[in-house]
Amino acid sequence: MLEIGELLRIVVERNSSDLHLVVGKPPVLRINGRLDILDYEPLTPEDTERMMKSIASPAHQQRVREVGGTEFGFAFGDLARFRVSVYREKGRISVAMRLIPYKLLTFEQIGLSDKMKEILYRPRGLVLVTGPTGSGKTTTLATMIDYINTYRDCHVITIEDPIEYYHEHKRSIISQREVGVDVPSFAEAIIRSLRQDPDVIMVGEMRDLSTIEAALMAAETGHLVFSTLHTTGAAQTIDRIIDAFPTERQEQVRVQVSSYLIAVISQTLLPKTTGSGRVAAFEIMIAIPAIQSLIRERKTYRITSFIQTGARYGMKTLDQHLFELYNRGEVSYEEIMVRAQNPEELQQKVESR
Repeated sequence: MLEIGELLRIVVERNSSDLHLVVGKPPVLRINGRLDILDYEPLTPEDTERMMKSIASPAHQQRVREVGGTEFGFAFGDLARFRVSVYREKGRISVAMRLIPYKLLTFEQIGLSDKMKEILYRPRGLVLVTGPTGSGKTTTLATMIDYINTYRDCHVITIEDPIEYYHEHKRSIISQREVGVDVPSFAEAIIRSLRQDPDVIMVGEMRDLSTIEAALMAAETGHLVFSTLHTTGAAQTIDRIIDAFPTERQEQVRVQVSSYLIAVISQTLLPKTTGSGRVAAFEIMIAIPAIQSLIRERKTYRITSFIQTGARYGMKTLDQHLFELYNRGEVSYEEIMVRAQNPEELQQKVESR
């Protein structure tokens, strides 16, 4: 009988990012962004339900029965931690498990320049890490929090659903709160955290209006706030935040965002040409006064041109970074063209090298 432990050991050994358990197909790994079907019999409804029950608490099993799904963190001994998503499809149980490495990465390892460390010393404001699901946002945030933890004496509160990377106290105090376990919602956790003497607040995801509102308020009241959004590019991220509010409040929010936004880091992951591992490509926007003015004046569509010429502030567009990675031979032409924001312009740049 196939056990979940056997599969999780394979995930760790092969350095997979995800494990999928779905009825009618053998277990499937995601390695370097591509699916790899394991050499097992197709899973039955009994298999997936049994494996789910072996890792889910009674409370999470009850949640699956009531609302059709649940998410939680799971520690596989000392080998690894996983973010688990259990869901029903066609009335049967499916499981998706994301591997969370125990080892926190450095700025150099994730590919962010030292220039970005400067924003981690700001006394207040909002830093957003954006990108599609599975683009490494959580890892980037964890690297930033670990840097603050190592070099600054702060009280850092993280609010996550579920907790992914575990941080030990170093120079800072780290309080990690899990939505649904320690506190009912992101917004509630942010509001309560303001009474807990925080210097830095990390919000796992700004997924609704009340969370966005609370995060802006925390930045406005003198805290350094980090969060994520499922957006691509700085301009779209800013528009998404403002558009989340009712029309009559958008002007006020536009001023708030222009005043307290520090940076937007958009990222995506590409498979390396070596066939081993993936590399992150970043778009980095720093909210210099000129960009703050564009936000206030509803001219976010012009932000990209300011990023293109803002290298001295540490800025770069996604296409600029994709070109750098291609030039160094780290990623293929096909991969950069799929992810480019302006494929025609990037193609011309590659051809005129």
